[in-house]
Amino acid sequence: MDEEWSITRLAKASGVTVRTLRHYDAVGLLPADRLGAGGVRHYTAASALRLQRILLLRGLGLGLSEIAAVVDEEKDAVEALRAHLGGLLAERRRVERLVETVTATIAHLEGERDMALEDLFDGIDPARQAAYEAELVDRYGDEARQQIAESRRRTAGWDRARADEAVAEYEAVEDAAVELIEAGAAPDDPRAVELMDRQYRAVCAFWTPNRASFTGLGRMYADSPEFRARYDAKHPRLAEFLATAMAAYAEQRLD
Repeated sequence: MDEEWSITRLAKASGVTVRTLRHYDAVGLLPADRLGAGGVRHYTAASALRLQRILLLRGLGLGLSEIAAVVDEEKDAVEALRAHLGGLLAERRRVERLVETVTATIAHLEGERDMALEDLFDGIDPARQAAYEAELVDRYGDEARQQIAESRRRTAGWDRARADEAVAEYEAVEDAAVELIEAGAAPDDPRAVELMDRQYRAVCAFWTPNRASFTGLGRMYADSPEFRARYDAKHPRLAEFLATAMAAYAEQRLD
């Protein structure tokens, strides 16, 4: 086909944002085929098919560098997916262990069974938390180290009820975001921006982000395979929606 589409038309058809397509162009993942009047990006059918493949791989949780390797045929697609499948299976086993641990703990608290001290922590992986922190430091340097230290200071006195409350607030924001997506709201819709104020306050229970770090946090939700898999389980557009909505909120309300 000789037909081509503007970036706005392609964004609307694919369900991703114009900002995301511009980012894909900037990093070389999906270069525009032509710049029209006023610098508007235009894309051919071949690029639309490439975007389809990118989004399919993204939905499976692959990172942008892995996706680039696959679509550029520098890496075998089956090999990439098989490696990702291994990670998903390992994650499923970890979650299954956590389910068993929490179920057993409930039974213990209700007097139905006894638990050894070590059993309380089965499936909880301190190394995973360390990996998240290392990723933040790798992305944002000393500022991230300071934020991690601040988060530890703020949560040092939390009990289980307070921790559960914090988790529930994140879940509530995510559920509300899914409702907005399904209602057809854009990430920069005033309702989405207002919801991100709630997200910002939830984050502030741990540390206080500025414009750059709140935007970066949203970007990590979309780019990190583990975070992406968590959000994709709720809605395939949730990660990108949160990332873009957080950026819009930061631009409008944060310094």
